[in-house]
Amino acid sequence: MIEEAFAAHTIRDEQLRMMFSCCHPRLPEDAQLALILNILCGFGAPEIAAAFLTGRAAIEKRIARGKKALAGARRLFDLGDGEFASRLSTVQRALYLIFNEGYHGASARWVVRAELCEEAIRLAALLREHPPAATPTSNALGALMCLHAARLPARLDAGGDLASFEDQDRSRWDTRLVAEGLDLFERSAAGAELSAYHVEAAIAATHAGARTAAETDWAAIASLYDRLMAIAPSPVVALGRAVAIAERDGPARGLAELDAIAGRERLAAYPFYPAARGELQLRRGERAAARGSFREALALARNPAERRFLERRLRGCDDT
Repeated sequence: MIEEAFAAHTIRDEQLRMMFSCCHPRLPEDAQLALILNILCGFGAPEIAAAFLTGRAAIEKRIARGKKALAGARRLFDLGDGEFASRLSTVQRALYLIFNEGYHGASARWVVRAELCEEAIRLAALLREHPPAATPTSNALGALMCLHAARLPARLDAGGDLASFEDQDRSRWDTRLVAEGLDLFERSAAGAELSAYHVEAAIAATHAGARTAAETDWAAIASLYDRLMAIAPSPVVALGRAVAIAERDGPARGLAELDAIAGRERLAAYPFYPAARGELQLRRGERAAARGSFREALALARNPAERRFLERRLRGCDDT
C-alpha cells in the first residue's frame, strides 16, 4: 500500500486531480487560475497580480475565495468526471501563465526563472499523458513552451545581462527543445481546433526556422499576429504585433501601431512598451525622443537585469 501511494502514476494522477480541483465551477475563471498558481506552484499574490496585470488586493481575495471553495468540496476532482472537458481550458491557461512568469515575468529579482519554465513544461507533459487531455490544444501549448524555452540559454549572457532577440547567439538555442516543440506543433494540427496557443506556437516555429535574425519572415509573423488578435486580443499581443509590423513595414508604421493599441493603459507598468517606442524612435534618428522613451522604460524596470539592459539602450542613443 505504501509503495502504491508513492508510485509515479499515483503521484501523477494526484497532481492532475489537484490542478482540476482548483477549477471549481462556482469560482470565476480568474479565481481558478490564481488558485492553481498559488497552490501548485507557490506563486505569491504579487507575482500573480503581475501575470494578470491587476492589483495585489484583488488577487488575495481571489485566492481566499478559491481556497474556501476547495475546502468545501472535501475531495479532489475525479478525472473521470463529466466536467473534465470544461475545466481543461482553465488548466491549460494556468500552465501558460506559469511558463510566462518564468520566461519573462515580473520578478523583482530575476528576469528569467528557468525552473518555472521547466515546471510548466513538466506539468504540460503530465497533462498530455492523460488521454482525454491530449488534445491538439494541449499539444500546441506544449509546442510553444518548448520552442520558447529553447531560447533560454541565449537570453542571458555570461554576465547575466539580457540579450535582445536579434542579438541572441542562436547557436546556443537548445536544439532538443526545438525539435520537441516542432514535433508537438505538427501533432497540434490534427483536428479542427485552432487556439491562441496554435498561433503563438506558429510564431515561435517561424522564428525557430530562421537561421539568423535577418532571415526572419516578418511578413508571416505579422500575419500570424493579426490572427492572434482576432482570437485572443490583448494589449500585450497588440504590442508584439506592432513590433512585427515595424520589422515588416518600417519604424514609422510600427510607432503608429503602438499609438493605436486599444487599452494600452494596461501596459502602464510594463517597461517594454516604452522600450519598443524607444527602439523605433532610435531607428528613425529621433534620438531625443528615444532617450525619453528609454528613461520611461528604465523607471519601470522590474529587476536588475532589465535595468542594466535598458541602461545600455539609453546609452546607445548617444552612440548612434
